[in-house]
Amino acid sequence: MAKAKIPNNTLQRLRNRYRLVVMNDDTYEEVVTFKLSRMSVYIAMSIMFVLLISLTIALIIFTPLKFYIPGYGSQQSRTELQVLKIRTDSLEQAIQFKEEYLNGVKKALNGNSEPMQRDTTPLNIPKAESSRD
Repeated sequence: MAKAKIPNNTLQRLRNRYRLVVMNDDTYEEVVTFKLSRMSVYIAMSIMFVLLISLTIALIIFTPLKFYIPGYGSQQSRTELQVLKIRTDSLEQAIQFKEEYLNGVKKALNGNSEPMQRDTTPLNIPKAESSRD
């Protein structure tokens, strides 16, 4: 009996041909026969992987599903959000100023206000030169 040659390099093993037979279990009839190699299986799986990823990306990009991604939205909604943030900040600041004012008024009406510290720093204001003709 002759020994079968065992391929040593990887490329030769990828090119070896195999036969895949699908049989009917009851009648042992061959339903489908495929002649495959490892390389053809790797290529087919790679193509299926790329197609699956491409379809998923296309589904997200070209449908309204993209709006469910956090941080994604239209330019109009982003500008509206910025305007609302600015308005909210200014309203918070106005409320804070009013609260400070009301606290000052309450202290003045109750008569328990602390004496104010006065600014005693001398100001050096230059005198305006008079222009005589």
